Amino acid sequence: MAVIMIPNTIYALKHKGGENSYRNQFVEISEQIGRYGCMVFMIFNIPYTYFNFWFDNALIVYLSVNGGLCLAYLLFWVICRNRTDKLKAFSLSILPSCIFLFSGIVLANIPLIVCSVIFAAAHIYISYKNSL
Repeated sequence: MAVIMIPNTIYALKHKGGENSYRNQFVEISEQIGRYGCMVFMIFNIPYTYFNFWFDNALIVYLSVNGGLCLAYLLFWVICRNRTDKLKAFSLSILPSCIFLFSGIVLANIPLIVCSVIFAAAHIYISYKNSL
């Protein structure tokens, strides 16, 4: 989670006051609920809603897939840093969504799965609308 926040923090510092051109309060609030829910449930676990890794070698799969997704995210940040097109919008919204959803599934973490679905739907939609 910290790895994918690095380029976002740099971008936010360079583009102070940068806002979404797409305005829909319901979708924006849904995105934030999903985003912060994902961050919280990646760290904290609620008893009886979190079942840990549910297959052999799950930790290796978890680290490998999430490492690859994080690397792809960082590469797309570098490749698309000066672009404002759909490639940037989709790659930089789908990859973090996949990280959260994959983590929730492999950890059998129900709240994380729910928050990642909410985040993915709203984040990808807002990113697409902002790229138009």
